[in-house]
Amino acid sequence: MRTEIIGKHLEITDAIRAYAEQKSARLVKHYDGVQQITVRLEQSPHRKGFAAEIVCDVEKHDDFVAKADHEDLYACIDLATDKVARQLTDFKERLKQSKRGSTPASGH
Repeated sequence: MRTEIIGKHLEITDAIRAYAEQKSARLVKHYDGVQQITVRLEQSPHRKGFAAEIVCDVEKHDDFVAKADHEDLYACIDLATDKVARQLTDFKERLKQSKRGSTPASGH
């Protein structure tokens, strides 16, 4: 799995990169079909705070995208990661449900 950390109006320090990579690496446990994760971090020049967008590229599905705004950059990363984790978990559950529903009926 590849992880990209991109900063807009913001310098990506080693600490920020490590934190974002650590958080995004946990997404694989929710769905193992994750191929690439892109984390875009932005500091808004016009308002106080940060924005984070996480794009999660998975096989056999459109990308999952989550956005979050917060005054604290680390909290922003946490919020966006939680949103993507929820999307991945829901997707995995839907896959399980559709597989159960497609099994042939047993002798009734």
